[in-house]
Amino acid sequence: MVDIKDLKKISEYEWEIPQTFRADMRVPVRIFASRQIIEAVMQDRSLEQAVNSATLPGLVGHVVVMPDMHQGYGFPIGGVAATQYPSGVISPGGIGYDINCGVRLLSSQMPLTQIESHLDELATALNYHCPSGVGTKGHIRVKIPELDQVCRQGSGWALRKGLATQTDINRTEEQGCLSGADPSKVSKRAKERGKAQIGSLGAGNHFIEVDLIEKVYDERAANVMGLRTGNVAVQIHCGSRGFGHQICSDYVRELQGAVRRYGIELPDRELVCAPLDSPEGESYLAAMRCAANYAFVNRQVLAHYARKAFEQTLAGKVSNWHLQQVYDIAHNMGKIETHEIQGKPVKLCVHRKGATRAFGPGFMGLPAEYRPIGQPVLVPGSMGTASWVLVGTELSMQKSFGSSCHGAGRLMSRSKAKKQIWGEDLHKQLTESGIHIRAGSMPGFAEEAPQAYKDVDEVVNAVTGAGIAKKVARLKPVVVIKG
Repeated sequence: MVDIKDLKKISEYEWEIPQTFRADMRVPVRIFASRQIIEAVMQDRSLEQAVNSATLPGLVGHVVVMPDMHQGYGFPIGGVAATQYPSGVISPGGIGYDINCGVRLLSSQMPLTQIESHLDELATALNYHCPSGVGTKGHIRVKIPELDQVCRQGSGWALRKGLATQTDINRTEEQGCLSGADPSKVSKRAKERGKAQIGSLGAGNHFIEVDLIEKVYDERAANVMGLRTGNVAVQIHCGSRGFGHQICSDYVRELQGAVRRYGIELPDRELVCAPLDSPEGESYLAAMRCAANYAFVNRQVLAHYARKAFEQTLAGKVSNWHLQQVYDIAHNMGKIETHEIQGKPVKLCVHRKGATRAFGPGFMGLPAEYRPIGQPVLVPGSMGTASWVLVGTELSMQKSFGSSCHGAGRLMSRSKAKKQIWGEDLHKQLTESGIHIRAGSMPGFAEEAPQAYKDVDEVVNAVTGAGIAKKVARLKPVVVIKG
């Protein structure tokens, strides 16, 4: 087990577990967190998992752990690890089961005061237009050949179908499509699960929120993004649904054999992996990209139907009900990127699990309007608490492979939350605080209680204090849709 005395303090928000901590570590572990956060996570195995992750072949630099860290499958959630491409390995546990789970933010020019009397009706419309829940089917049903097109084309498929605008595409990470996706590497079972779920929210920590832009910290960046104090915005948080989960399950099983074939020794079988240039590694990467493109489409379709809900509720009552995309980012992804290592550009496979890309100003992959300010970073809080809009920095490129936190991060397991929190009481409490709630399951609702998560403000203060992100705006929920 890792103890806080094993950590070397670099600064108030940076800590390191040195490579000498354990003989099998190939790189150190760098932690971005306050002492208070680190003490709180000592009750789970997240730091031990980070040390285990630091044993993988081909690692470069250090394994990074964000302040929203908590125990996951193999890798800690909140973990970032980069392996040399193509000689290093790729690990499904370093990406997660919900491949390309991510967040989309839409802005508006509507002050909350203008639509406050319509919020309950809007909550009902969003709940109707954006189906949620375990196994729920979406608005878009496709046959297998068209699902293959979704996998290859990503958000471009939604644009052709009239479900997206060009601005939506431009303001999506990778323009909503990873190249190299190969549907032939996806199982029939995954495709059967995915063909009816496009445009559905799912359950767990997935949500749609209408938020009040409570405070702006960087006027210049907020103006570029169309965020104004007092106006409302919409967040959509979901991923690749059963499609991505099945792909991960399939390859976790498949790669168990690859570990033996390539003689890879692991301290935890959940770290199962394969060399990037092996047939198994190439197949998983191609299938993962299919799930990533599916998730981009899923959030795009949900955004389309969220706009329909706003139109249905507000058209004819307010003149400016339109929603403009700010950005869409992934936080469970493996990406081939070039980073500077010891002064030289090196191509890497960057695993981000419960961590989001946070590239700094000047990155040519950003829309032209965002290049001067850096990439938008979206950090949703727990249900009923604040969320944040940040931007990436030059320091994030140097310290964290251009990465930042992805949310508040769990403090309490789902089963513990259900034992300690009564869903009906929580629903009443949040409703009385002025939040319009739509939830499909009270036990599931209890799992996502604010007290089951870290303080998102403290998490954001850690990444901004370390300099790997910069505050732009703080959001406060007024409508919450949960599966």
